[in-house]
Amino acid sequence: MADPKGFMTTPREVPQRRPVDVRIKDWREVYLEFEQSKLQKQAGRCMDCGIPFCHQGCPLGNLIPEWNDLVWRDDWTEAAQRLHATNNFPEFTGTLCPAPCETACVVGINDDPVSIKQVEISIIDRAWDTGSVQPQLPRTRTGKKVAVVGSGPAGLAAAQQLTRVGHSVVVYERADRIGGLLRYGIPEFKMEKSRLDRRLGQMRAEGTEFRPGVNVGVDVTVEQLRAEYDAVVLAGGATQARDLPVPGRALDGVHQAMEYLPWANKVQEGDLARSPIDAEGKHVVVIGGGDTGADCVGTAHRQGAASVTQLEIMPMPPKSRGEQHPWPTYPMIYRISSAHEEGGQRLYSVNTQEFLGDESGRLRALRLVEVRRTDAGFEPVEGTEQELPAQLVLLAMGFVGPERAGLLDDLGVALDQRGNVARDEHFMSSVDGVFAAGDMGRGQSLIVWAIAEGRSAAAGVDHYLTNRNVLPVPIHPTDRPIA
Repeated sequence: MADPKGFMTTPREVPQRRPVDVRIKDWREVYLEFEQSKLQKQAGRCMDCGIPFCHQGCPLGNLIPEWNDLVWRDDWTEAAQRLHATNNFPEFTGTLCPAPCETACVVGINDDPVSIKQVEISIIDRAWDTGSVQPQLPRTRTGKKVAVVGSGPAGLAAAQQLTRVGHSVVVYERADRIGGLLRYGIPEFKMEKSRLDRRLGQMRAEGTEFRPGVNVGVDVTVEQLRAEYDAVVLAGGATQARDLPVPGRALDGVHQAMEYLPWANKVQEGDLARSPIDAEGKHVVVIGGGDTGADCVGTAHRQGAASVTQLEIMPMPPKSRGEQHPWPTYPMIYRISSAHEEGGQRLYSVNTQEFLGDESGRLRALRLVEVRRTDAGFEPVEGTEQELPAQLVLLAMGFVGPERAGLLDDLGVALDQRGNVARDEHFMSSVDGVFAAGDMGRGQSLIVWAIAEGRSAAAGVDHYLTNRNVLPVPIHPTDRPIA
C-alpha cells in the first residue's frame, strides 16, 4: 500500500473552487490547481484494501489502488499507463464523473473517502503536460471497416478501441463538430473543450476518421451504410427529451435544456457573439434537479440572469447516506454543485401546473403547487398554489430514450421494454453486424458508463469480425448502474 497510516493521519482534501464573483465572469473551469505534494498525500490515504470496493463502484473497473500507490511513490508515468489500461478518456471522467468509486471507498465506511477523482485528473493532466500521451498505432490491419454513429463518449471509446486493433473506423456525427454531449451538452466551465480537442487529435493520429455534419439515416442511407461497412456501432445517445405537457407549453420562452446549452457552447466556440436563447436580465426557472439542470443554472448565471430558480418534484434529499442507500451504493443525498454555489434558489416538492403568458404570447410566469408523495404518485397540497415570475424556462427532466425515426426505424432494430436498442451479450442488436453502445442501449446514464459501454461494444465488434478476444469487456449489457 502507499502510506500505511495515511487514511488515519491525513484528512481528505480536494481543490478549492475559484471565487464565485470571479468565475461567473468567464467560462473557464471552476477549480484551482491542486499542489502536487497535497495530491500525493491524498493518494497515500488509499488503504489498498483486500477487496477494493472502488472497483465495484467504477463501471470501468479502474485500477484505483494501483495508481494511487504509484502517485504516492512519484511514478507518474506508470500511473498514467495503469489509468489508461481501463479508461480511454480519464480527463473526461476526471472532470465530469460523479465518482461512484468514492462512495464505494472502504475508507468512506466511517471516514471521508479517498479523493480518487482528483488523483485521476491530476495523473492525466500531468501525462498530457509531459508529453507522455502519444498515439497508439495499430500493429496490423484487419481490412475490416466499421462505422460508429455518434461521437459522444461511448462512440469515441468504441472507435479508439477498434482503431487500435487494426480496423478502419469512421465516426459519423450529425452536429457540426465532433464530441456529442461532451461538445455541446457540457458547459465550458465544467470541462474546457481543449481537453476534448487534444484527445481527438490523438485519435486522428491513430487513424480514426471523423465525419461531422452527417446525419446518418438522412444524408447517408441505411443501405449505403450497410453496403460500405462490415459492422456498425450505434452510439447516438438518448436524445429524446422528457417534455412537460401542461397548459402554456407552447409559449415563447419555454425550451428544452438541450435547446439552450448547445447555443452557449457555440458562443464559446466563436461561432456567434450571443446565444439566441439568452438569460441576460431574465428571471430563469430550471425544471429538473439533476446535473443537466445544474448546467443550465451555471450557464444562466454567466449570461447575467436576473434570478435563477431550480425546481424539483422530489423531496429534498438527506444530507447523509440513509438506510435505503447502504454502503457501497451511490447514495441520493443533498449535493451542492459549483453552479448552486454561485447563487439562485432550489425548491423541492413542487410541480408546475401551467405556464402563463402575456398578450404577445411570451412567457411571464409559471403556476406552481407543492406536492406530497404517495403510493399513487404525487398529489397537490391544497392551498399552496403560487406564481413564479419567469421569462425563460428550461426543461431539464431527463431523457426517455433514443430517437427512433430515421436511423433506428430504417435499420429495423428491436427495442427493449424501456424503448432502448436491445442487445445480446456481445452488444449486438437484433440486426446482424449492428451493435449499440452507451445511452442508446442502456438509457440515460453516466459518462463513465458510456465509456465502459463503448469499450465493451468494441470487444463485441472485434470478436464478430475476427473471432478473436483481444479487447477487454468491462461490463455486460444487462448490468445496471448503481448510481
